[in-house]
Amino acid sequence: MRMIRSSRKLPSLPYFWSLIDWTLPSINPYKGKLKRAQSIQDLALIAKKRTPKVVFDYVEGGAVDEIAYSRTRDAFSRIEFNSRVLRDVSKIDTSEKILGKSVDIPICFAPTGYTRLMHHVGEPAVANVAASKNLIYALSTMGTTSPAELAAAVPNSRRWFQLYIMKNRSDSLAVIKQARDSGFETLVLTVDTPVAGLRYRDNRNGLTVPPKIRINTVFAIARKPIWWLNLFTTGKLEFAAFRGWDKPLSQLAGLIFDPATTLKDITWLRSVWKGPIVVKGIQSVEDAKAVAKLGVQGIILSNHGGRQFDRGPIPLEILPEVVKAVGNKVEIYIDGGVMSGLDALGAIALGANAVFIGRAYLYGAMANGEAGVDQVIEIMRREFENGMALTGATNISEVRKNGARIRSK
Repeated sequence: MRMIRSSRKLPSLPYFWSLIDWTLPSINPYKGKLKRAQSIQDLALIAKKRTPKVVFDYVEGGAVDEIAYSRTRDAFSRIEFNSRVLRDVSKIDTSEKILGKSVDIPICFAPTGYTRLMHHVGEPAVANVAASKNLIYALSTMGTTSPAELAAAVPNSRRWFQLYIMKNRSDSLAVIKQARDSGFETLVLTVDTPVAGLRYRDNRNGLTVPPKIRINTVFAIARKPIWWLNLFTTGKLEFAAFRGWDKPLSQLAGLIFDPATTLKDITWLRSVWKGPIVVKGIQSVEDAKAVAKLGVQGIILSNHGGRQFDRGPIPLEILPEVVKAVGNKVEIYIDGGVMSGLDALGAIALGANAVFIGRAYLYGAMANGEAGVDQVIEIMRREFENGMALTGATNISEVRKNGARIRSK
């Protein structure tokens, strides 16, 4: 058999020239890594290098042995979609209505404390991304920006306010008034914190706001000088709703978490807040039914990101049953462990109206401030849209119609 050989030609210099990437390397060691980041985990690795250990551990960690968070992530990894083919998916619509108003994609920003620890701009940076992307941002009672400050910084954002029922109800009323006067549209009542969870990572690190200057802090400053410079030059770091408090988180939690909170307090809250109420921290079908009867507008299935009870239920695993029980009465959201667009898509396919992300956007903030939060949303949007197309869905209604399941191990 005669062997075929390729013909040789003189090399084309213009063609060779066109193959060369003439981009100059950046003097910023993180710029190239940020540009190459493909997933939230890539951003988490960058965040770990840019922030002190105590800060990164606060975001990454959970309660006790951190089993609840591990199980939550495992549940998301076992989502299997029902895929349909031979569908026209040339146009994808990710928009959805949440409490009567449209968002561009059903991914919301969950309330997180200590946000200015992750990046010195803090809550306004996240709210600004939410406003630019037509999404929802929920400000925490334990945020480092007050409701009034956030409203002034990002007046056009769709703002929800997360609330704890405090031991002194007048304290709760004062915070509620701040939210109402600052144009917040919805209260998010967190109910999975009758007492503070045991967060061993934070206790070992001695986490306080502001961070205490100890001997080992000197070495931390040497390793993360830019983070510390930003901390020292951008105003006092404190819980905006509790100005002047500088004791450990566990002590503050003991002040504002009321172990005597019951269903009657939701009825009381409805009497003092005329807007929508969403109850966050539901972990059973029975509680979902009980809360839905009280006239709230939504519930968030949540185990607090595995940061409260380390042997609690996994929200994703009870989601289909809760949707079946009360999905026609209230909107159902889910949070905890949502670390990709496919995680979000899976929860929507299983019946959720929307998902809330926390760790994911904090990794982005630690990695690159507001631009990092924006990058998180764009990564998740790309994964969400790609997943929709590959399952044959062109809108959120079709995502739910196609459905998904959680595979057994």
